[in-house]
Amino acid sequence: MAKYQTKDIRNIVLLGHGGCGKTTLAEAMLFKTGAINKMGSIDEGNTVSDFAPDEKERKISINDSNLRCAHDGAHINIIDAPGYPDFTGMAISGMAAAETAIIVVNANAGLELNTRKMWDLAEKHDLGRVIVINRMDGENIDFDKLLAEIREAFGKGCVPFNLPVGAGHEFKGVENVLSPSGGPRPTLGGSVEDAHQQLIESIVESDEALMEKYLEEGGVSEEEVATIFARAIARRDVTPILCTVAAGAAGVEELLDFVARFCPSRLEGTTRVSVDAEGNETPVDLASEKFCAQVFKVNIDPFVGKLCFFRVLSGSLKSETSIYNPRVGKSERTGHLLAVQGKETENVQEIITGDIAAIAKVETIQVNDTLCGEEPGLNVKAIEFPRPMVSLAVEPKSRKDEQKISSSLQKLADEDPTFQVERDRQTKELVIRGLSQFHLDVMIARLQSRFEVGITAKEPKIPYLETVTAKGEGHYRHKKQTGGRGQFGECYMRLEPLERGAGFEFNNSVFGGAIPSNFMPAIEKGVRERLEKGVLAGYPVADVKADVYDGSYHSVDSDEQSFKIAGARAFQDGFLNSKPVLLEPIVNIEVTVPGKFMGDITGDLSGRRGRIAGMDSMGNLQVIKAQVPMKEIGRYSTELRSMTGGEGSYTIEFSHYDVVPARLAEEIIARSKKASEEE
Repeated sequence: MAKYQTKDIRNIVLLGHGGCGKTTLAEAMLFKTGAINKMGSIDEGNTVSDFAPDEKERKISINDSNLRCAHDGAHINIIDAPGYPDFTGMAISGMAAAETAIIVVNANAGLELNTRKMWDLAEKHDLGRVIVINRMDGENIDFDKLLAEIREAFGKGCVPFNLPVGAGHEFKGVENVLSPSGGPRPTLGGSVEDAHQQLIESIVESDEALMEKYLEEGGVSEEEVATIFARAIARRDVTPILCTVAAGAAGVEELLDFVARFCPSRLEGTTRVSVDAEGNETPVDLASEKFCAQVFKVNIDPFVGKLCFFRVLSGSLKSETSIYNPRVGKSERTGHLLAVQGKETENVQEIITGDIAAIAKVETIQVNDTLCGEEPGLNVKAIEFPRPMVSLAVEPKSRKDEQKISSSLQKLADEDPTFQVERDRQTKELVIRGLSQFHLDVMIARLQSRFEVGITAKEPKIPYLETVTAKGEGHYRHKKQTGGRGQFGECYMRLEPLERGAGFEFNNSVFGGAIPSNFMPAIEKGVRERLEKGVLAGYPVADVKADVYDGSYHSVDSDEQSFKIAGARAFQDGFLNSKPVLLEPIVNIEVTVPGKFMGDITGDLSGRRGRIAGMDSMGNLQVIKAQVPMKEIGRYSTELRSMTGGEGSYTIEFSHYDVVPARLAEEIIARSKKASEEE
């Protein structure tokens, strides 16, 4: 049996902007609870969280890291998530395994861009939220101003749980406002009495019965408040604010006390749901004895192999038993269950509801998989990850690299759902996609360091198409005589445009046996091959109807090959006679920026041949909607970051194909012909 029960488990994820001190805070929590003997530092590259070589080299968190400690009877699972928006996918993985998001704020920097994004994502994942104002020993800290900024941005439910005694070099610790100790008086954030009253009222407002008693009797006991505090956090009725100096471990003991006593367990936290084949959602039953878990993270190490992290939603699982994976439709033997501390693992005999563990070397398991008992069970609603926007076409540097590139890239994609790999069917390029250029740079570096695969990267080709805009006719007579049996086939063809997205339509209108019906498949095959090769610039042809209406044949010399050639050439002739054009992909783009950048962004999008479709407000942010040619936004991630100082974000999705302006089309066709001649 486990040494603790579900009610004792606290799953927390540390979120915030890069550089706010999450990793140092996690290190301090491990140190204070005795899970480690000495605090490591980011500069020295010896923290428990940031153990990957590229994290040590760059001095930032790239992966979410799983940690654990025990404090005051609570078993605390800590997930230290990256703070850079380039690695948002890892933060979302962590949120899927937690009940409480601890939003860490740099006291010096205030509410930075990713702090706000993490707050919104925690809201989307229905997590309880706690704010930790870290680095209270920094210079020129205006705590009262920051407190007001937090309440303005995130609501009046944000209330201090403790107040700092001094700030900067004068920081001496914190004073609990729920149950004041009578120690040194805080000098910031108002009086302890006022903060106490504010906290109590915020908590009791979440419970109708307790609120009624509070109004009738003028107060409630601390014990009564404590019984509903975790539920109030889980429901997001109240967001407690605490203060720390993680590097000096100041305020960390108080944070641990708070987590152990008041953060929601699986029993009070977010209800996870399963989804059936019709899309109906059903809450996962906490009381069920049937094992159900969700895989929220995968690590693939060249030496250790595949490590799959999961959080148990109901029931329990013992080591060396079988689990059923509905996605693949079969059972697998788990082997050892592993409790994880950074890069270290420890065998455990059983994992219970609410807890987090990992299993190794089960190759079929992927992020988002539901794990059940041996019989088919639930299918937990999938974690939603942001769609990768930035693309690069990659090629192996050598034949040795060519043999490993696809499998190695796929392993990186298995780890990170926001990193995707695919072979573009139209351009034939191997394309990788990520959340930003920096994200892709990191993945390319990992490909080299982990798997010793070298690649060259470039902007991917734009998947242009060719089509016609008017009706036209084509003709070709294929005749070849070189001694012996010759070749003969003649074909007349009408072409006309179809609606955008209709594809290709082939029709046979030949009457009177001008072309025997047995040669018609050869003509269609020749046309379809020409569709793939293109006519104008080597891009596939789309949205065209080809109608064969006449021709001739020779009783001896005609064969399938002759009519295949005749069909392809007749189509080419007709295509050039039907006002051909190039089509380019158009994307819908939504750019989210602070209002001060709106004019710059709309002007820039217009300069990219974009058409502004509308604007929305989202708090103090503006959402600009537009349609832009894909060609114009190849490096938009980097350029938007430059224009907005990192405060802008965007999403894109394919919309439709549209005609390329004549001047640009001429340039594209000329480049294509030159490239063909060079080949």
